[in-house]
Amino acid sequence: MDIKRSLVFAFAVCNLSLYFGQEKMIDTVYIFDNQMNKVKLFHKVNTLTSADIQKNSSNLSEVLRFQSPVYIKENGRGAVSSPSFRGTTAQQTAFVWNGININSQFLGQGDVNNIALFGYDQMEVKSGGGSVIYGSGAIGGSIHLNNDLNFNQGFKGTFNSEIASFGTFNNFLKASYSNEKFSFKASGSHSISQNEYEVPESRNYINRNGKYYNTNFNFAAAYKIAPFHQISWISETFDGNQHYPVFFESQTPTRYETQNFRSLLSWDWKTSKFNNILRAAYTEENFQYFANLDQPRTSGGLGKNYIVKNDFNYFINPKWNVNIIGEFQQNQGKGIGTSGITDISRNVASVAGLLRYVTSSTISFEAGIKKDFVEGFDSPVLYSFSGKWKAANWYQVNLNVSKNFRFPSFNDLYWQPGGNPDLRPETSIQTDMDHEFKLGDFQLTLSPYYIRIKDMLRWMSTPMGYWSPFNTNQVESYGLESQLTYQKQINQHHIKLNAGYIFTKSKDLEINKQLMYVPLHKIFGNLDYNYRFIRIYAQGMFNGLTYTDSNEKKSDALQSYFVMNAGISGTILKKYTMGFKVNNIFDEIYETMAYYPMPKRNYSINFNINF
Repeated sequence: MDIKRSLVFAFAVCNLSLYFGQEKMIDTVYIFDNQMNKVKLFHKVNTLTSADIQKNSSNLSEVLRFQSPVYIKENGRGAVSSPSFRGTTAQQTAFVWNGININSQFLGQGDVNNIALFGYDQMEVKSGGGSVIYGSGAIGGSIHLNNDLNFNQGFKGTFNSEIASFGTFNNFLKASYSNEKFSFKASGSHSISQNEYEVPESRNYINRNGKYYNTNFNFAAAYKIAPFHQISWISETFDGNQHYPVFFESQTPTRYETQNFRSLLSWDWKTSKFNNILRAAYTEENFQYFANLDQPRTSGGLGKNYIVKNDFNYFINPKWNVNIIGEFQQNQGKGIGTSGITDISRNVASVAGLLRYVTSSTISFEAGIKKDFVEGFDSPVLYSFSGKWKAANWYQVNLNVSKNFRFPSFNDLYWQPGGNPDLRPETSIQTDMDHEFKLGDFQLTLSPYYIRIKDMLRWMSTPMGYWSPFNTNQVESYGLESQLTYQKQINQHHIKLNAGYIFTKSKDLEINKQLMYVPLHKIFGNLDYNYRFIRIYAQGMFNGLTYTDSNEKKSDALQSYFVMNAGISGTILKKYTMGFKVNNIFDEIYETMAYYPMPKRNYSINFNINF
């Protein structure tokens, strides 16, 4: 990575509504994604803490599979993995790192298992469109990887180490220091697994050549240079290596390597009447594919993104505020080897305006409009509207309507042979309504939704013998997301429940068939029990019948399955924690991707120390 020549500075403006007055008064936590608190006012967002993530420490795929409404298809444990929100595809899912969209400029998506699991202070999963704020690809939903910085906390640290089945070792170290004006945090993680598990009941499957390993480093700092001014910086590097499984020993083993770098610098200016964040970011992706494990790379790519963003929020009065967001990006790409992609670049700019009326009483709303200027494309005007009505102490309803889009990736346009420079951006119209019910310590959310996608990009075979992308599909997706939460503490007993049911009907209107890898039904649940120094948890996930082709052929479909995990841990002297976990307790035989069974029952032990 040519970091020294490529790193640039960017600016953004932090916009915190007066609704968050408590946050401004305390002023002890700095959150890099300043928009997320406002998103939570009108949208259902699942927030996963570091403790939640630790339950599924194998990889990010496991976290999302067992603790969110997202469907994850994975080519075997730790291999290529992609998400699906509300019947859409991985390209219609935005990965957002501290407010910056990090989907690959080549693939137009994020590979879940090539995104670090550790190093984030929280992970947030938002269903529904968000292109007005988070840009291209935020159609089905978005996955947010967030960091924060604390002030006046002194020195803190944590170390976690895990040993698991299949020769798996995970290690994570984090340390931070802060005083009244300065805050610094650093973390590093390393994961490695031989990953050669067996599932003899499924065609005598052996996960040959399944090894993977990755290393990740995070650094962040903030300094209050004046009463109303703060400079903040965060940087992340990721180095990953995946060996792709082969079905027979006679097959040639392959592998994939990726190196990613991200850096973000911001200047926050806060007064009683306005907030401004000037932000500059640089992201880089490198990847190499090896058609033979021990031979030189066959193909690859290098992508660089330079981003400048300004976020200005003006408080008209305690209830009304206006938010103006301007952004400019330059996307650069260079293919290596057989891709046929030469040096390419494009400029992307956007301006968005949002008007918010926020109160603590009955009604609040947000209206937004955005225009993107993407080099080589006619981009549509996007809009969003969100309203909240608190009808009673026990009932609240949120309505969301939006128009979202995704412009073609570098591979869609320039891959040789097959790239299609005449593609149009995908657009979608969608609406959802969150009905929130509260009864004692229970909270139930029911969210019916509807999505209509136009000009969906799809790679299809051509008469010339190669594949090429076309704007072909008209897709309609509708269904229901529901979530039930419960928390109760009696003396030293603490119980927490988080469960969800998702129904998804997603049809290709041309043939009126369910899309591939979109299950009709998914259920997930997590139950935690804490008593003094003991913690016990269990989690389960049911996935219904899932078609693997576009013709609803049941004989080739993935059969429904139920997988359950459980763990126990104990803490001594408030610093030392030892835990044991069993994954797939009932030894379920299941696949999330055709022909790639997931592991049967397996185990892990972990040790954590806080200092």
